[in-house]
Amino acid sequence: MTKTFLMTGAALMALTAGAALAEGETVGFSQIGSESGWRAAETTLTKSQAEERGIQLQFSDAQQKQENQIAAIRSFIAQGVDAILLAPVVATGWDAVLEEAQEAEIPVVLLDRQVDSSDELILTAVGSNLVHEGEVAGGWLVNEVGDRECRIVELQGTTGSSPAIDRKTGFENAIKDHVNLSIVRSQTGDFTRAQGKEVMESFLQAENGGKDICALYAHNDDMAVGAIQAIKEAGLAPGKDILVVSIDGVPDIFQAMAAGEANATVELTPNMAGPAFDALAAYWADGTMPEKFIQTESKLYTQADDPAAEYEARKGLGY
Repeated sequence: MTKTFLMTGAALMALTAGAALAEGETVGFSQIGSESGWRAAETTLTKSQAEERGIQLQFSDAQQKQENQIAAIRSFIAQGVDAILLAPVVATGWDAVLEEAQEAEIPVVLLDRQVDSSDELILTAVGSNLVHEGEVAGGWLVNEVGDRECRIVELQGTTGSSPAIDRKTGFENAIKDHVNLSIVRSQTGDFTRAQGKEVMESFLQAENGGKDICALYAHNDDMAVGAIQAIKEAGLAPGKDILVVSIDGVPDIFQAMAAGEANATVELTPNMAGPAFDALAAYWADGTMPEKFIQTESKLYTQADDPAAEYEARKGLGY
């Protein structure tokens, strides 16, 4: 699918001016880690966006530990960076360090995840509507199975993270009025391929070798890819014997869809940094305050959407 964006001369001049205003600034980026292909792509695109705009990016990989992120933010504050990008590993426990950043007059922008802190402590948050993502995934499954009974197993993301909480809520919203659909097993796979495979193996053993499972809902594609391998090793056909729906839109899930081993994914764009840097450029220029939430687009892809072509379009993005 090709998307063409037309931009007026005035808009192009404004965008160029914004990039120039950002040039020379230093931004600290506390990334969760590299638990998934999507996360790696977000890191790659954030670095390339910073380079294109002449921004000095101080990068810190938290290895999926909140204490590492808090330490990194305090280091950024001590360095006197001009702004901080934060992809929070969990939603809670940020008040103290965000207050420290505010006292230092350093704006903080959240990327792709939310925190349970006052929005007065952040400049803005860039991300998708995580609840809506789960609703789209659940809505697809409702339409796919119709009136037949469907026992669902769920691979949750990292416990306590906003994607895990919201993607679960959205999916449950979508199926709650359909008594023929029920989640019979749900466990965290920590957003990783290896854990997705391991947990799916336990689901298969508990559900008559997988014969009693109608569908898998995974909070991200990497867990789904791991689960697909477990399903195949159990002698079943993923995408046929067990329907597979997940979220993110990483290249490998499109490969799986092209092979008929996955059925649907809800895209989450990894380019959160572009809108974040645009908001910062305007703020640095004249104090313009952005909306507290800048929502990115999410889209449902199925096997009917030429997944092989979608894979080719994404494979060079750093996943």
